[in-house]
Amino acid sequence: MPAPRSIARVRTHPLGEAALLAELGTRLDTAINTRAIALATALKKRRDVRQAIAGYAAVTVHFDPDQTTHEALTSAIKRLASKRPPMAEPGRLHRIPVVYDGPDMEAVAVALGLPASRIVEIHTRPIYRVFLVGFVPGWGYLGPLPEELELPRLRVPRTRVPAGSVAIAGRQTGIYPLATPGGWHLIGRTTVRLFLPDSYPPCLFRAGDRVKFFAAPA
Repeated sequence: MPAPRSIARVRTHPLGEAALLAELGTRLDTAINTRAIALATALKKRRDVRQAIAGYAAVTVHFDPDQTTHEALTSAIKRLASKRPPMAEPGRLHRIPVVYDGPDMEAVAVALGLPASRIVEIHTRPIYRVFLVGFVPGWGYLGPLPEELELPRLRVPRTRVPAGSVAIAGRQTGIYPLATPGGWHLIGRTTVRLFLPDSYPPCLFRAGDRVKFFAAPA
């Protein structure tokens, strides 16, 4: 009898003596990301787990080698992953105003063969998932971006992208929370602050949240 589909999809890889990576899939998918977040939440409750961090479709697990082993934890992960994730509450919805006058808008329009107004219409259409938070404090990887807007990253990244820049690359979109280098296409800007160092938690977005962009006047 074949193994349940959910178990067959879990693959683990050692990351040194006290960590491992549990892969649940390989594509950008909200359902897989929901499973990864649920698995990380379940693993955090274990005494032998020090930290569990969900990614797009995987979980990085740091464990106590005095309490468990790679093999024992792998078995536990497969058991947990085989269970249907509990019906999670929808992540918080963030409505983000954007002025769509980014420095790359014209080049993006030419590359995609679309007028800027159509790019704005497509970009504001979905409610995006915050797949994970990383890169710099406050950065949320949002997606999936509609296929009509898919572009590779810039061949030569900028050395400085202004904070608040709204960008696209691949099947994702995001907002630069700080002035940093970056290689995504800049199509707009927002005044919403994503990194709040004096607050707890200091990041506006959390994995599993939802984001809706809407066009704002300049």
